Amino acid sequence: MANLNLKNKQDRTYEAIVVGSGISGAWAAKELCDLGVKTLMIERGRNVEHNKDYPTTNMLPYQFEHRNQLTEDIKKENPVISKCYAFREDAMHFFVKDKEHPYVQEKPFDWIRGYQVGGKSLLWARHVQRWSKYDFEGPARDGFAVEWPITYDEIAPWYSHVEKFAGVAGNKDGLPNLPDGEFLPAFKLNIVEKHFQESLKKNYGNDRHMIAARMAHINGNPEKFVEQGRTLCQSRNLCQRGCPFGGYFSSNSSTIPWALKTGNLTLRPMAVVHSVIYDEEKGKATGVRIIDAETKEMEEFYAPVIFLNAAALNTNAILLNSKSDRFPEGLGNDNGLLGKYIAFHNYRARVSAEYEGLSEYTTSGGRPTSGYFPRFRNVYKQETDFLRGYAAGFGANRGSSPDTDAIGMELKNNLLNPDQYGPWRIGSHMMGETIPKETNYVKLDPELTDDFGIPQLRVSVDYDENDEKMTRDYIEQMSDMFEKAGFTNIRSSDSKQAPGLDIHEMGGVRMGKDPKTSLLNKHHQLHAVPNVYVTDGACMTSTSTQNPSLTYMAFAARAAHHAVEESKN
Repeated sequence: MANLNLKNKQDRTYEAIVVGSGISGAWAAKELCDLGVKTLMIERGRNVEHNKDYPTTNMLPYQFEHRNQLTEDIKKENPVISKCYAFREDAMHFFVKDKEHPYVQEKPFDWIRGYQVGGKSLLWARHVQRWSKYDFEGPARDGFAVEWPITYDEIAPWYSHVEKFAGVAGNKDGLPNLPDGEFLPAFKLNIVEKHFQESLKKNYGNDRHMIAARMAHINGNPEKFVEQGRTLCQSRNLCQRGCPFGGYFSSNSSTIPWALKTGNLTLRPMAVVHSVIYDEEKGKATGVRIIDAETKEMEEFYAPVIFLNAAALNTNAILLNSKSDRFPEGLGNDNGLLGKYIAFHNYRARVSAEYEGLSEYTTSGGRPTSGYFPRFRNVYKQETDFLRGYAAGFGANRGSSPDTDAIGMELKNNLLNPDQYGPWRIGSHMMGETIPKETNYVKLDPELTDDFGIPQLRVSVDYDENDEKMTRDYIEQMSDMFEKAGFTNIRSSDSKQAPGLDIHEMGGVRMGKDPKTSLLNKHHQLHAVPNVYVTDGACMTSTSTQNPSLTYMAFAARAAHHAVEESKN
């Protein structure tokens, strides 16, 4: 599939180039290919094919040398990536190790990356909550960032478009602050999670809700996905290894194979994008320069339309490194804002508890989801001393406590047939919206380069007082809700973790209505170079509280169709 030895410009020319094969890039490629566009997808990492390249997907615990744990040597060599919850023995091969792509931390920032075909779509948490009109209207109403150039009504059909293809399990909850979508049957909440639901209704009326999280898993109607070669989620909860059933959505199991079947996609892995080529005479981008990851040779590929989907910070880096006489500070950077107004999600705080009630019930088996607590702060009006708000994860489980005093066969029977259970354990974690600020930025280092001679990225991103107030409010409110539900032994914690570990960095190439204050228009085109589209996290004007991947998918699909319509004109 890789075009490695092309000799002339004609053989290196396509109708569109997509940089990046993760969730957003693969959606852009899938839509372009469906529309008949000969598309080149460039990926800096190795090729990973569905099923063929999931080496640990069916391994049993005892088959891992270290029982799926990290050795002290691995932790020492990888102080950043080893903080990630999914970086364990079964999925280490899908992560970028600390030494493989260095960057400069002006302030502490844990940059979590996956360089392979499929990117982090093999590793994501698979939560897919839509934004609401209140999320898109937030900056204009609350006076931060710049006004979004698009509305919920414009993006809603594209949410539906991607949900139907990806497969989303969820309920029609009827919440204005979390719109319903095109759902397969939801994964059910357990009895204590339902108890918390009822407690919220009793104590807060229609103001606060806990629902079954909407998840990109096939949970019913499997015949809809036969053509993709995917089938039902088996609730194995081993998703980070790559799913042999295609039960959860990933680029590898869904959009990339679909695009390849059209015959319109050429996939070029092991190709590190150096920069976008800008033609001064034509006044537009004409292609990209890549460095072969194995030979270190530079090549150029050409197309009249370019999509940048390298993941938020790498897309910023590519544009910053795309310099010319017309754009000495980076492609499209007339206003000097490229790389600025980076934002993220605040995952620092947690609240846990126990529950002695409903002791006649326990949990059995697995499910790939949890409860989800939609944002309730400052949704319709400003009502706190901080801007915006937070969502939260929520879950309850009950484990066994078998009698281990016996020996031999009696001990085995006790372990296999436990008759003792501890209390229900309750947990919640915060997902707070941070405010984009000019002081949160990325830029190129003037001296340090990576192994390919490309300037290293300098990252300067931090929390502010708004984040501190929001964190305190989450702990106070969730603790109060737990107490009203009858939960006991309520404990809270603030990890003080550095930004980045949420893996939801956004911005730097934000959308907006005014070229003086934004980089992209409502169709994701660079204001100054409209044949370049950005539809990954870099395009985000604000972050809201929802997991962002579904919005990236919808953005990418919509922009691909716009690009094709533009080419006709």
